[in-house]
Amino acid sequence: MSQTYVFARSAPSAEYDRSLAWAALLLAALGLVMVYSASIATAEAGTYTRNNAAWFLMRHAAFLGVAFACALGVFLVPVRLWQSAAPALFVVAVALLIAVLIPGLGREVNGARRWLALPVLSLQPSEVMKLAVVLYAADYTVRKHAVMKTFRRGLLPMLGVMLLVSWLLLREPDFGALVVIAATAFAILFLGGMSAKHYFALGGMLGAGFVLLVLFSPYRMQRIFGYMDPWADPYGRGYQLSHALIAFGRGEWLGVGLGASVEKLHYLPEAHTDFLLAVIGEELGFAGVALVIACFVWIVTRAFAVGRQASLHGRHFAALAAQGIGVWIGIQAFINMGVNLGLLPTKGLTLPLMSYGGSGLLVNFVALAFLLRIDWESRQLSRGLHA
Repeated sequence: MSQTYVFARSAPSAEYDRSLAWAALLLAALGLVMVYSASIATAEAGTYTRNNAAWFLMRHAAFLGVAFACALGVFLVPVRLWQSAAPALFVVAVALLIAVLIPGLGREVNGARRWLALPVLSLQPSEVMKLAVVLYAADYTVRKHAVMKTFRRGLLPMLGVMLLVSWLLLREPDFGALVVIAATAFAILFLGGMSAKHYFALGGMLGAGFVLLVLFSPYRMQRIFGYMDPWADPYGRGYQLSHALIAFGRGEWLGVGLGASVEKLHYLPEAHTDFLLAVIGEELGFAGVALVIACFVWIVTRAFAVGRQASLHGRHFAALAAQGIGVWIGIQAFINMGVNLGLLPTKGLTLPLMSYGGSGLLVNFVALAFLLRIDWESRQLSRGLHA
C-alpha cells in the first residue's frame, strides 16, 4: 500500500495534451513570421512607426511574450476557481463594453469605437467578452441544468443577457465579434441540454435578426454586394476581396516564397491583421494554408476531446468550457478564412493566435492555457491523484 502511495506521489505532474500545445505554438510562431512579412511595407511607410520595418514585429513579439507569461499563470489556477469567478468576470467584461462607448475612454478607428485607450496598450473589450461568455455560459448551464429545457427559467435569462451584450457590440459596431460570441454562447447552451425546439427557434430568430441588420445598414449591404461579385467594382466595394483572391491565385501550390508577396505592398488592406491568410497563401501557397487549417482543425478536435474526458469525470463546467473554447476558436478561424477566400462577406475578424493584435493574442493564449488546465486535471483524476 505504501509503495503504491509513493509511486502515485512521485508520478510526473506535467501531464497535458502536448499535441494541442504544439499546434498552438506552431500557429503562433508562423503568425509571428507572417506578421513581420505582411507588415514590412506598412511599417516602412508609416509615420507613427518611425519608418521602422520591424515595428510590428517587435510589438507582436512583445505581445506574444506577455500572452505566454499570462498563459503560464492561468495554467496554475484550478478550474473550480474559474467557475466561481465566472459571473464576476462576465460583469467586468460587460463594464468594459460600456466603457469603450464613453467619449474619452474609447478610441475610434475607421469609424468604429472598439478599443480602450490604456497608458501602455489599447484593450479590445470584445476579445475579453469572448472568453467571459464561454465561462459564464458554461457556469450558467451547470447551475440551471434542471430547468434548461424550459423557456422562462432556462433560456430567457440568458437570452436577456445576450441581448444586452449584442446591443453594446452593435453600438461599437463590431458585428463580427457579435456573431462569434452569440454562436459560442448558444452552442454551449445546446451542448448543456437546451431543448432542440428552443435552439432551432432561437437560431431562426438570430438568422432573421442578422438579415435585418444587413438590410437596414447601407455599409453592410455594400459588403454583401462586394462579396457576391468583387470584380464588378474591384476599386471600390470589392477591393479587399479581389486583392485577397489575387494573392491566393499567385501562390498556387507552394507559394512565391517567404517575403516575396506583392499584394502586401499597399495593395491588400489590413494584410497583417484581417487578411493575414491571404499573404500566407501568396507566399507559402496551398501548402502553407493547408498547414494552418490542419492546426486549427486539430485544436478544435482536441478541445472537444478534452471536454468529453472532463465529462466522464463528472466535471460538467470544465467539459462545457472546453467545448466552448473549441467552438469559439473554430468559428472565428472559419469566418476569417471564409472572408479571405471569398466564401463569406468581409468582416473585421482576426485569425486566432496568428494575426497582429495584443488583446486577441492575450485572450487566445489564456483560453488555451485554461483548456490545458482542464486536460491536466482530468489526467490527474484518471491516475487517482488530486486535481
